[in-house]
Amino acid sequence: MEANLKIAVLTVSDTRTLETDTSGQFLCDALAEANHILQDRTLIADDIYLLRAKVSAWIADPEVEVVLLTGGTGFTNRDSTPEAIEPLLDTVVPGFGELFRALSFDEIRHIDGPVSRCRWSGK
Repeated sequence: MEANLKIAVLTVSDTRTLETDTSGQFLCDALAEANHILQDRTLIADDIYLLRAKVSAWIADPEVEVVLLTGGTGFTNRDSTPEAIEPLLDTVVPGFGELFRALSFDEIRHIDGPVSRCRWSGK
């Protein structure tokens, strides 16, 4: 018997709404298809303290077993998701992000040409 995980989905965006949040909706659809439970879903502006407060509450909530985040990963001054979340982590796995990005880039490059998932055109 499969274990159904209780998952919270957080979209970080200053511009999207829940109605226009395609990446958050994709995560919700995928977890439902895998028979997991959507415990909570929210969209928060890219603000360090709002993000920390929400994710901290989910970490402390025994009804939330997994937290998935999407958005907020740009490279401008207003994109602060990594800085907001890192202090909340008990363990950081060095190199995991680099490996994920390398595999993702190889996959996208072979399918769509030299672009990444963040729509960078390489030009």
